[in-house]
Amino acid sequence: MSRLKILALLPLAAALSGCDYVVLAPAGDIAAQQRDLVIISTVLMLLIVVPVMALTVLFAWRYRQSNTEARYEPDWDHSTKLELVIWSAPLLIIVCLGALTWMGTHLLDPYRTLGRIHAERAVDQSKAPLEVDVVALDWKWLFIYPDYGTATVNELAAPVDRPITFRITASSVMNSFYIPALAGQIYAMPGMETKLHAVVNHAGTYKGFSANYSGAGFSGMHFNFRGLDDKGFDAWIASAKSAGGSLGRAEYLQLEKPSQNEPVRRWGTVDADLYRLILNMCVETGKMCQSEMMAIDAKGGNGHQGLNNTLPLTYDKYARRGAPLGPEPSFVAGTCTPDAPQGKTTASITAPVDTAPLLGAGLKRPTFTPLKSSSFFLGQRPKSDS
Repeated sequence: MSRLKILALLPLAAALSGCDYVVLAPAGDIAAQQRDLVIISTVLMLLIVVPVMALTVLFAWRYRQSNTEARYEPDWDHSTKLELVIWSAPLLIIVCLGALTWMGTHLLDPYRTLGRIHAERAVDQSKAPLEVDVVALDWKWLFIYPDYGTATVNELAAPVDRPITFRITASSVMNSFYIPALAGQIYAMPGMETKLHAVVNHAGTYKGFSANYSGAGFSGMHFNFRGLDDKGFDAWIASAKSAGGSLGRAEYLQLEKPSQNEPVRRWGTVDADLYRLILNMCVETGKMCQSEMMAIDAKGGNGHQGLNNTLPLTYDKYARRGAPLGPEPSFVAGTCTPDAPQGKTTASITAPVDTAPLLGAGLKRPTFTPLKSSSFFLGQRPKSDS
């Protein structure tokens, strides 16, 4: 090879030197199994690709025009042995790939609870998995630890060899939660919850990021995932709690506003009901939760007062954030008071309103104010009769 050709390959070599091969050298058992699936599938396909490429070169060379010793058989058109090889080998590989894909799809289902920590060790059933609630914001990541009552932005930690259960949602547009060293990516969508079960087997700091374009600040949606031993994780939780501050409804609504390249932030305490409110898009006080709306509609609605519930739920992120082109802030009012959200009961009803549809939807005697059907239109705040 000439020196000029070698010099031409140097930029390519330099570009490849910057590649991160974490997908092929992961730190978690789920990611390791996914790596094995990729490698095995690639090898199976190369069993056909490599011989075909080699035979292409061989035939071109053997039957070139200048080779007068090559056999010339213009009337040849069939070979049973050759066709058996051509069809049987790919068929067997497709069968193997199909079986491998079927098993991998079920065993590596992100919603499936872990059956092992790694290949030689089963899950210790005496230890509860670490629960982490993940919220994709514009443009940052919020992590809530419900068991510890703390929350962080753009920083995630977990103990080594302890199963992790992620519950994932988003505040506005669809996003994608991805830690290559831990497990495959999974989408985060507003008003919906996805799940991911994973485990980290080696201590270290690994990269996490958004794998789905979500707007101007997408490139800054990075965070560090720290795999720590038990003592290190306890110290990290203690550090988060000592940071002080409380993440409640008002603080979250400020945090939710779009911002780019956010630094790591921690809160010592967090509203225990915050994730449910985020998931149901009703963090604002008085706004009807999506789950409440669906429960009412599932039982036939609530008469004239429930007409708006049959319309698509509009997420008023632009109004809340004060965008110049957004509509005026509006929402369907909740039938429950802030002191008695869905799932919590009150002692009495303050107005003689027919509650049969609500009770049929599984809501236990909420406290609410009767609404005029003529005033209950989408885009208006409901008015009270009193």
